[in-house]
Amino acid sequence: MTTALEARARGKRVRLQKPELLAPAGSLEKLKFAIHYGADAVYIGGQKYGLRSNADNFSLEEMREGVEFANQYGAKVFVATNIYAHNEDIEGLDDYLRGLQEVGISAIIAADPIIMETCRRVAPKLEVHVSTQQSVMNWQTVKFWKDQGIERVVLAREVSMQEIDEIKAHVDVEIEAFIHGAMCSSYSGRCVLSNHFTDRDSNRGGCSQSCRWKYDLFAKDQPLSEPLATDLPMFGEEDDAFTMGSKDLSMIEHIAEMIESGVDSFKIEGRMKSIHYVATVVNAYRQAIDAYFADPEHFEVSPEWQDEIYKAANRPLNAGFFYEAPGHEDHIFEPEDKVVGFDFVGLVMSYNEETGIALIQQRNHFKPGQEIEFFGPEGTHFKQKVSMIWDEQQSQELDAARHPLQLIKLKTDQPVKRWDMMRKKTGK
Repeated sequence: MTTALEARARGKRVRLQKPELLAPAGSLEKLKFAIHYGADAVYIGGQKYGLRSNADNFSLEEMREGVEFANQYGAKVFVATNIYAHNEDIEGLDDYLRGLQEVGISAIIAADPIIMETCRRVAPKLEVHVSTQQSVMNWQTVKFWKDQGIERVVLAREVSMQEIDEIKAHVDVEIEAFIHGAMCSSYSGRCVLSNHFTDRDSNRGGCSQSCRWKYDLFAKDQPLSEPLATDLPMFGEEDDAFTMGSKDLSMIEHIAEMIESGVDSFKIEGRMKSIHYVATVVNAYRQAIDAYFADPEHFEVSPEWQDEIYKAANRPLNAGFFYEAPGHEDHIFEPEDKVVGFDFVGLVMSYNEETGIALIQQRNHFKPGQEIEFFGPEGTHFKQKVSMIWDEQQSQELDAARHPLQLIKLKTDQPVKRWDMMRKKTGK
């Protein structure tokens, strides 16, 4: 355990073992990008029992392929089975969990005790991680789960840094905490807005993110019991609509404190997010964690990591509940200043060092004259203008790369590597 490998230096805990960087993978392709860009483990959803029913969830055969790929890089694959089950959900659970064990999954993430108990009974090689949906916020509850034989507890997002310190001081069990991504405006996993508004069960994988919708607000001119009560708008047409959306979590600025807290696994939210989001965010946290362990005493947060995080963001960011309870300023009540977005436009397939020409797989439209940016897991990071584009055989000049997955060639200003990505500003 991490606690056995800790020391004290200058009054603070110094970690000798890196925390796990745990990334979301909504598809097999995203799984591969997450691992290439630095994830130690990924969490995915199967076609049953998960809370992201609209994601590109994995079949057992896709899981097998994902596990085989992860094994090549020493990474692990976890499967979210974190619904609250109704009676009809239990049929087939035994076979499903046996299937996860058979394809090599390392752990399930579960909230419902019957799923945990069934896993212990029919698939004992699988670790069981208690989901954040259980809203674990104190050390005694963590100890309860440890005493049940649970290998890891995923803390509620409402837990503070002080509470994490208390938990680690009292209980020697793996702790996982979210460090980045969307926050639930309700108690994590306990919202039923979607159930009432759309008949989609939030706690069985159907959340429609009702808190992100835009609402008009009205008041009644008389008590509701009065038959002539009418709606009075509380603002005019020129005013912004109301929403309940929370700002997103980002702990890149506080990564040293997170490491020193003793949390064993740093979790990034976003199985529904894009490949660009997964690669960018994982890469930034990977660099930050590695830089800390290279020289803890002189560690400083690089502005480049923060810039990278904002390139993947689509909402304003804050530190969630880690330092104080969020107030009204941590929610989005009106259209926020838009973060400049970036599109993933190309993937480097190969590079010719003699000619300086790269073979690129097109992912979004781009053309000569546009500014693009290359970045990659091994330190590639530069901008350039697209000069000329050729077809795959380099026999014909093209006016644009406009066809999905089209293979093209272009000259790069600096060397690039396989798996490096091209991006451009959205709308540019």
